[in-house]
Amino acid sequence: MMNRLNVALLISLSAGASVARADEPVAPQAPAAKPAPTTEPAAKGEPPAAEPAAEEPADDAESEEPEGIDVTVAGAKIRETVGSAHIIREAQLERFEYSDPHQVFQSVPGVYVRGEDGFGLRPNIGMRGAISDRSKKITLMEDGVLFGPAPYSAPAAYYFPLITRMVAVKVVKGPSAIAFGPHTIAGAIDLITAPIPEGEHAFADLSMGLYLSRKAHVRASTAGDHFAVLLEGVHEANDGFKEIDGVGGNTGYARNELMGKVRASFGNADSLLHEFELKVGFSTEESNETYLGLAAADFEADPYRRYAASQFDRMEYWRSQMALTHTAMHGSELDIKSTFYRHDMDRSWRKVNGFRGASLSDVLANPDDPRNAVFYGVLTGNIPPSTDAETLMVGPNDRRFVSQGFQTRASWRPQTGPVQHKIEVGARIHHDSVERLHTQDGYLIDGMNLIPEGGPTETTADNEGRTLALSLWGIHSATWGPVTLTAGARVESIQSRFEDRLGERQEGITQQVVLPGAGAHLALPEDFGLIAGVNQGFSPVPPGQTSNVTPEKSVNYEFGGRWSPKRTIRVEAIGFYNDYNNLSNVCTFSTGCVTELDAQSNAGAATVAGLEAYVDAEVELPLDLTLPGRLAYTFTHARFDTSFNSSDPIFGDVAEGDVIPYIPEHQVSGSVGLEHRLVGGSVAGTYVTAMREAAGAVDEEPERFAVTDASFLLDASVYARPFDFLKVYVTGRNLLDMAYVASNRPYGARPGAPFSFQIGTKVETP
Repeated sequence: MMNRLNVALLISLSAGASVARADEPVAPQAPAAKPAPTTEPAAKGEPPAAEPAAEEPADDAESEEPEGIDVTVAGAKIRETVGSAHIIREAQLERFEYSDPHQVFQSVPGVYVRGEDGFGLRPNIGMRGAISDRSKKITLMEDGVLFGPAPYSAPAAYYFPLITRMVAVKVVKGPSAIAFGPHTIAGAIDLITAPIPEGEHAFADLSMGLYLSRKAHVRASTAGDHFAVLLEGVHEANDGFKEIDGVGGNTGYARNELMGKVRASFGNADSLLHEFELKVGFSTEESNETYLGLAAADFEADPYRRYAASQFDRMEYWRSQMALTHTAMHGSELDIKSTFYRHDMDRSWRKVNGFRGASLSDVLANPDDPRNAVFYGVLTGNIPPSTDAETLMVGPNDRRFVSQGFQTRASWRPQTGPVQHKIEVGARIHHDSVERLHTQDGYLIDGMNLIPEGGPTETTADNEGRTLALSLWGIHSATWGPVTLTAGARVESIQSRFEDRLGERQEGITQQVVLPGAGAHLALPEDFGLIAGVNQGFSPVPPGQTSNVTPEKSVNYEFGGRWSPKRTIRVEAIGFYNDYNNLSNVCTFSTGCVTELDAQSNAGAATVAGLEAYVDAEVELPLDLTLPGRLAYTFTHARFDTSFNSSDPIFGDVAEGDVIPYIPEHQVSGSVGLEHRLVGGSVAGTYVTAMREAAGAVDEEPERFAVTDASFLLDASVYARPFDFLKVYVTGRNLLDMAYVASNRPYGARPGAPFSFQIGTKVETP
């Protein structure tokens, strides 16, 4: 398989010296003083051979793109990329005012999500077969910088920025993903925060809704010729839609995020323009969240019930971030962007872990079993505990994270005769670490109350993992007439150390890998385009693994076509085939791991293939009306190609041909609206087939506790704009009030969010 990959790479590299890109401006025609040349196409007057279609596609089609938003992927406009790429714009993000990032990402084909708390506090995002648990197989970024607490040492993303702060979201899959890492197995997500606009600007968004949901979002900025400042703050909270047996109380969350940006610039784009930007931020969360779900019969009776045993469960964290970025630009041909960054996070999650003598997952999966019936009675407060085994273990998982580094990227756009080139090279030196201290205490359940047992505190984990990684990557793209060829490679050199203070062991691991990729785009008449690409997928081994654990690797192929006749229309169909020579999973609490926490399991060969279809259009109607519509469909076939036994609960005993868990076979998401400057509205629906939460045979009906429910969620929004500066909106979620199992892991069934609505107002200066 690697031979085919290398052949494709060599072909593209040899062709790259003599062909060029149609999506980049020719230097003499570029606007001389444009400070961000990749944001807007600069050469509308290009001859047809160099610019087959002057219009940009729908993802590049916002007529008033906020200044400072880069609408390209690896230097290419979305229509010209050799891999699948989507940009969710601010207009789409504001259409439904989603606070749950899962609802945002389901609008992108090829992206799967798994809910667990109904709010999306800790998203589970997967792509093209990458297991979605804690988004640990996806490269996650904010403004191009990794934001995971420790992306190499502890890839599970227990922190995710508030989606309401974002003005755009990039989702990249296929060969284009080699520009991002460490995970290239599936794709990358980049969340874009608000740039500093010119002049003075102020914004406020206030809303309230069901379950005492509330949001306060303010932003203010001022910018002159050489100096600019932006300040932003968000408070988002909800009292929760679940009810704790006997004690009630808040089952929701409260989150706060503050961000400040300061920018200074000097020089000019004709010679050399320098820009420095300092971004600082601070985040906190207090959420009364639990991993404890319900037995199937209890869920059917009341899906929004919580057992009293979870009354102490609570997540708290604080996080700080800093990024200092320098950008140097010379005309439209050269720009260099470099960033120093550091993120610190301290989190504590106090939660129910299990009985001293029984697994909660076993008890809730089979509560009628004679032995489990006793534990189930104790858990629900119907039977008083009578033995030490029936003691409930509750305690905090304390973790401290550091993520820091320096990254730089240079982009050069020369032209040789009729050939337009786009060359990007980048490097990153990164260090991150995680310190884990997990403890627990025994509690006796007395009716609806938890009484401390009084015994000594148990320490279940005391360890530290740290990683130093050097990443290098380069992409050469060239266009000559209608043909664009792209080739590139990523190099990851990773050194990790792990110290287990309980087990008194120290281990180290070194990983070095070269990840090539190549692709092609052919512009056809009538605004059609064909794409094809191949790349090496990779996900590194985190610290602390045994010597027989190997990185996750695959060879990924994609092929398809696009049609974009106007700025406001994009139609796309892409097939993908991911050939895994080793699929893996890191076992976490969220999937039910207890004895082998954070251990990686090798699953061997696997095949994931499917189809992604996408339609996006904004139709202009009479009377200044606009009809926006969007439809995304994903079909996925995911199978293990080897038989094996694993202690990971989502794998277990696997036979060749079994279904890979956490991947829905069909997923459809769509929206349609009618909008005017003064008033408008939209309706959106998402259908997802049931997902297995454990591997199993295709023709075997999964157990009730090993599969999520199929779901159809209907949302709507309306707005009115009585004045240019004022907008009033109403949004509704899950209008059909569908109750469904979003997750059965780790301990019992947990629901998605029920029907809710929110009323808000936005005030914005011109």
